[in-house]
Amino acid sequence: MKPNSQPILCLVGPTGTGKSSLALQIAETVGAEIVNFDSRQVYADFPCVTAQPLAQEQKRCRHHLYGFLSTRKSMDAGKFTGLARSVIQDIYSRGKLPILVGGTGLYLRALVYGLAPIPDIPQEMHDRIMNECKKHGPEALYRRLQAEDPETADRLHPRDRQRITRALEVKAGTGRRLSWWIRKYPCDTPRYTCLRLGLWADLDELTPRLEARIEQMMAQGAMQEIERAWDGCPEESAPGWSGIGCWELLHVLLGRWSWPEARQAWLKNTRAYAKRQLTWFKKGPDIHWLGHTDGNLVSSFWFQERVNRLLRGEPG
Repeated sequence: MKPNSQPILCLVGPTGTGKSSLALQIAETVGAEIVNFDSRQVYADFPCVTAQPLAQEQKRCRHHLYGFLSTRKSMDAGKFTGLARSVIQDIYSRGKLPILVGGTGLYLRALVYGLAPIPDIPQEMHDRIMNECKKHGPEALYRRLQAEDPETADRLHPRDRQRITRALEVKAGTGRRLSWWIRKYPCDTPRYTCLRLGLWADLDELTPRLEARIEQMMAQGAMQEIERAWDGCPEESAPGWSGIGCWELLHVLLGRWSWPEARQAWLKNTRAYAKRQLTWFKKGPDIHWLGHTDGNLVSSFWFQERVNRLLRGEPG
């Protein structure tokens, strides 16, 4: 197969809409393997807080790029793309269909369309911005990013240390906003033939489900997970701690917040993240949007026909 005729099924949407469950159902029906493209689910120390598929679910079909990264290490779109392309080729070698599942839209875009050719940033500039982040905290740099590149800031969490500093160093090093680079160098030719399915829920509908999921995570041992992770990596500035849920529970562990305060912040931040995801994916090309209750999707003629077209190398 030529690179741009290789098929992938992409399952997108905001957090809490049931993407992982639907992906497993599809994988078992069509003979596929699942590849994560969520930037938080790569961390090994936080399977519960980041809602990674359970061990018994991962036994039902092969899952890739979940829970492999140390809390001390960072992940970005470039690193992810290299890993994911290798995994996808491995899946093809077994005659299987890759299903890409997650909520980090930039990772999927980088995989399918490539990255903008941003020049290398001088190391001293990178170090300066990182030192500013350590001194003042990511929230202070996020406010600066809101002024310098509001479009990029709108899709980031205020504690996303890695992506905030990257956007600021691109602006400082090139004189151009990161959002400018992304718009200036779009790739119109995808590297894969994609069928994109999106699970949609508006925020009012999604909020009580997000709240229930937080309670479920706590019942499943989220706080104990945070305690173990802190024992292994007692460094607040480590990239893994910036994730939603991880940061709020760490405040509880360190005695800064009560559980009700942390729960309120966790829900607020998760809801804001879901809103950013909805905004991002609404702009995505050729997404077939589905309600989260589409339980008969996999057995439908519409879905089976779309998959057959995908396997023939035809756009979805």
